[in-house]
Amino acid sequence: MGEAGIRRRFTLGLWAREDSTMGNPTFQIAVIQGDGIGVDVIESTRAVLHAAQKRTGGFTLRYQELTAGAGYFRETGRDIAPGAEDAAGKSDAILLGAIGLPAVRHEDGTEIAPHLRLRDRFQLYAGVRPVKAYPNAPQRLADPRAADIDLVVLRESTEGLFYSAATLNRSVVVGDDEVRDILSITRPTTEKLHDFAFTLARKRKARGGKGLVTCVDKANVFRSMAFFRKIFDERAVAFPDIQHGYNYVDAQALDLIRQPWAFDVLVMENMFGDILSDLAGGLVGGMGMASCAEIGDAHALFQPAHGSAPDIMGQDKANPLAAILSGAMLLDYLADKSGVKALSRASELIDSAVDRGFAANRMRPMEFGGDQGTRELTRELLDLMQSG
Repeated sequence: MGEAGIRRRFTLGLWAREDSTMGNPTFQIAVIQGDGIGVDVIESTRAVLHAAQKRTGGFTLRYQELTAGAGYFRETGRDIAPGAEDAAGKSDAILLGAIGLPAVRHEDGTEIAPHLRLRDRFQLYAGVRPVKAYPNAPQRLADPRAADIDLVVLRESTEGLFYSAATLNRSVVVGDDEVRDILSITRPTTEKLHDFAFTLARKRKARGGKGLVTCVDKANVFRSMAFFRKIFDERAVAFPDIQHGYNYVDAQALDLIRQPWAFDVLVMENMFGDILSDLAGGLVGGMGMASCAEIGDAHALFQPAHGSAPDIMGQDKANPLAAILSGAMLLDYLADKSGVKALSRASELIDSAVDRGFAANRMRPMEFGGDQGTRELTRELLDLMQSG
């Protein structure tokens, strides 16, 4: 029996697939559930992707399960199954749940992080972290303008200070006395990152956005950051229709509290983006809303930006929306790569359902003090997609 004819049910019983999809463009998705609530939120995401696929038609998603994470490391001493990296590279996109368990570490104290190696191997240089305020979701700022927060933190994901991430073994270790971590900024990657930033701002402008890119750096102190800004200025010339500006990273942290509604696309080095994207996510509810795409020239990985939260795994408490919104970004990415418009419609269907759900107060995650667990929140979203 072929995959399209196999009924599959997952732990929470949220979805089943048994329909024929012959004749549609088919896309292979590598799925890594990972650790903790990664299992729960990936199930919800697949349920929503399946519903979007059925509602819009015109494409087929096929999934290949791959194993990786801290749990697998604890059992085998490996952080990813043999052959899984190669299989991920052959897929059209990678969907990841969450990686890491607090008690499982390497001998040097660092966490299990095969996803960082995937970033490096597939050169996923553009880390896209949308930050959007939804009605009836928590807004941490009293200013009423906080309801208009709609920005993207774009972090370079292969270089910067993460060039020396422990899993890549690039640090200089001097006995037990000193460790030197190298911050790397290269012209080829930085040019691509800034072009991505301006192109993203242009796309957002076409949908009613500000059309503004802000370069976030520390160019007043570090030569690497001055180089980052120099390349930003060079690439801005090719996008005269998009405004551009600058902010030092410390000032940007302040401005994310003082006036986050004033920004559109923020482009920055890896570590800066790692920190500021979490800060920005906290302004619009928390990490349960923090979707993430990591995009390169030929590959892309999509994941919620939150951790694995093993203390609530399988308890029907996790907010699946960060993973689901990452799934919508996956569809949009495939649409851009393939030209299949049905994928864009499916992505918009999910985004619209989330918007309408919050506006009607039908989305009430436990993370926000609401009464909806993982399953109920997913079912409510599926219902909204049917009625939209």
